[in-house]
Amino acid sequence: MNTLDAIKSRRSIRKYRTDADLPQADLEQILEAGMLAPSACDRRAWEFVVVRSQAVKEQIMALHPYTQMLKTAPLAVVVCGRPDLQDGIGEGFWPQDCAAVVENMLLAAVELGYGGCWCGCYPKVERAEQLRALLGATGTPVAVVALGVPDEAPKARGFFEPEKVRYL
Repeated sequence: MNTLDAIKSRRSIRKYRTDADLPQADLEQILEAGMLAPSACDRRAWEFVVVRSQAVKEQIMALHPYTQMLKTAPLAVVVCGRPDLQDGIGEGFWPQDCAAVVENMLLAAVELGYGGCWCGCYPKVERAEQLRALLGATGTPVAVVALGVPDEAPKARGFFEPEKVRYL
């Protein structure tokens, strides 16, 4: 699959096959794709928490109302920003860095035959702090990314809007 096909095929998946897992080797490819994202001044101001425990996923769902797809997803990757790892001209760009990470992960998942759903945490500070405490994370949770084998095929929602483009 080429990159444009992956972009056009990506959907937010909210139902996953409960009889299918995501093997460690595939998970590591998805994480690697995330870590290949650009970052301000190459500070790589991120960390990842992989959650396979159903009990922990249930606690995440209790704290974050938009993560109910974790009932069927075999795992979640919580992408956390580490502003403490940035300084100088790269300071403050960790949310954008983490967003690039998440998109790379979602596209890699499509390439490997999986689906994902991006559930934002930051800048909802209270939600992010509660998740940080639950997970024992050093960084600030920016997103919970559900991953697994899709059990649905939603229609595309994105499209090109030429009226939103200005050429100079």
